[in-house]
This record gives sequence, C-alpha cells and structure tokens, in this order.
Amino acid sequence: MATIATYLLAAVAEIGGCFAFWAWLRLDRSPLWLIPGMASLALFAWALTRIDSDLAGRAYAAYGGIYILTSLVWMWLVEGSRPDRWDTLGTVLCVSGALVIIFGPRGGQ
Repeated sequence: MATIATYLLAAVAEIGGCFAFWAWLRLDRSPLWLIPGMASLALFAWALTRIDSDLAGRAYAAYGGIYILTSLVWMWLVEGSRPDRWDTLGTVLCVSGALVIIFGPRGGQ
C-alpha cells in the first residue's frame, strides 16, 4: 500500500504543479502561482523516485494509470466537473493496467 500512496502523492503533486501553470497561463492568475507550482513539481519528481521498482520505466508506466485516476478526481473536486461514463470506463481500464504492472509476479526479475 505504501507504493500506491507514493504514486498518489506524486500524482497530486504533479497535477497541482501543472495546474499552477494552467491557472497562470489560461485563467489569468498571478505569476506568483508558479512558486508553489514549481515546488509541487519538485515534490512530484522526488516522490516518483521513492517508488519501489528496479526500473524507472516500469515505475513510470504504472504511474500513468494512477495519474489518470487522480486527474479525474481533481477535475471533479477542484474544477467542479464530474467525470462522465467514458471517463470512468477509461479510468477503470488504465488503473487495471497499472495494478497489473505494480503487483504482477516478476518470476525472478
């Protein structure tokens, strides 16, 4: 479960950091939004290196599914737009794939 929590931390940090840029460039917010945004992106990078994986590519691939789930939760809670059935179906497919990557037996690898 620590792996999932670390992936979630990374996802929230990445989305928050990217949203700071979105807010500045698309929502006409102050450039000061970039200060916590860049700190959040640094936290994202740090968190992703804490994943228990021998291979960066595998950690990043599994992260993709968790990122998609977290992005849609962000869309719902922060932006006020509820995911539709296609968002939900796509998320289920992606998270299922991520869980296979995270928890799949490696057979001695």
